[in-house]
Amino acid sequence: MGSSYLYLLPLTVFVLFPATFIITYTISVLLHHTEPDFPYISDTGTYSPESCIFGQALNIGAFAILVTIYVRFRQIAELYRNHSSSSNIVRLNRMGLFIGSLAAFGISIAANFQETNVFFVHITGALMAFGLGTGYLWVQAMCSYQTHPLVNSLAMAHVRLGLAVVAAVFFFIGCVCASIAHAQFNGNDPTKWYPEDGGWGFHVASTVSEWVCAGTFNLFMLTLVDEFKCISMDPPQVYVSVETLAPTQYSGIGESDQTNDDVQAILS
Repeated sequence: MGSSYLYLLPLTVFVLFPATFIITYTISVLLHHTEPDFPYISDTGTYSPESCIFGQALNIGAFAILVTIYVRFRQIAELYRNHSSSSNIVRLNRMGLFIGSLAAFGISIAANFQETNVFFVHITGALMAFGLGTGYLWVQAMCSYQTHPLVNSLAMAHVRLGLAVVAAVFFFIGCVCASIAHAQFNGNDPTKWYPEDGGWGFHVASTVSEWVCAGTFNLFMLTLVDEFKCISMDPPQVYVSVETLAPTQYSGIGESDQTNDDVQAILS
């Protein structure tokens, strides 16, 4: 993967997730699978056919996030090796890779296990995505202060810290309000929540918090675009052992006992 294309990873995430949510929201509302007023993100991808788009797109997005997290990990690791004498950033970097990978996995779980089918698994994936995703933002904010000014500006570190604060606040509000709203809900279908169903105010607060958290994570990915333009990664090397090739694979080229140098010259 060349240096001129790595920036497309976070940019893809930034474009893919909002596009997916807009498409599935539109389809679910037009088909009356959910109400247009303050649905949860998962409500817009619960029923077919929008659930198919929701699951496939979020799987692709989760993979793009995972690769982005890995590139970010390698970026900081190389910086430490060449420029830093602090071991604290090494621990933070490893923690970020672990937490971020679990958050990406949580996105895939929430996308593939709809809330109306396997609620416990779905909510576990959602909590992993939003909770661990918030933790990842905090780790990256701390790393950004330590990589200043070699990788990012001090202003960018402040921006990432602000995003981490916003994500943490709204994640907490969302969890608390969602718990209260579902305890007060007395309607028939939580994917179609009406004001008269009970817990409406808490429901609105929790759904808004969820959308704000998702937007916050998306904005964080956008902050990586410029930095990734300055990163280069060599493609993996592939080695072929000619001893494992059957003689018939290169019969007619020469004798079966020809030297390795001859075979390597032919293969090249």
